[in-house]
Amino acid sequence: MDSMVEIYIERAKNETLTAESLKKLSEEIKFKENFDIPNNTTFYSSVISHSYYSIFYSAKAILLTKGIKTSPPNVHMETYKEFKRNFVDTGVLDKELLLIYNKIVIKADELLDIFKDEKWKRGNFTYNIIPQANKIPAEESLTNAKTFVANIIKVINSFK
Repeated sequence: MDSMVEIYIERAKNETLTAESLKKLSEEIKFKENFDIPNNTTFYSSVISHSYYSIFYSAKAILLTKGIKTSPPNVHMETYKEFKRNFVDTGVLDKELLLIYNKIVIKADELLDIFKDEKWKRGNFTYNIIPQANKIPAEESLTNAKTFVANIIKVINSFK
């Protein structure tokens, strides 16, 4: 496996581990006590963000297996479009992985908008300012990230 592919896969795994850790830190009192964090403090917004990045970096990794590099300023949209065109539209990957990617991109985008503008965004699916309200979307994001990354790793390993 190419070294940059490996680096992106390791980064994806690290982002997933970070999301899992922040979820535990949000939910388990003993961990909060260790870090002197108030009991009502949660990090679900960060779980969503790190889950997104685990998907993003694994998508960048699989793109590199075809020599496709994405870069700023539109790296996130470009990565998504290249992933869809080269792996989903061609049938190499199941469309379910694209749905996972798309869903988490929307979540991350909405979350970013809330942080930036401190307001509600988009009609059907919005986040409350209260961090605790993000628990269910955070759990879904983490589950999706684990599924996405595991499948991308399997596909990359099948190219060997």
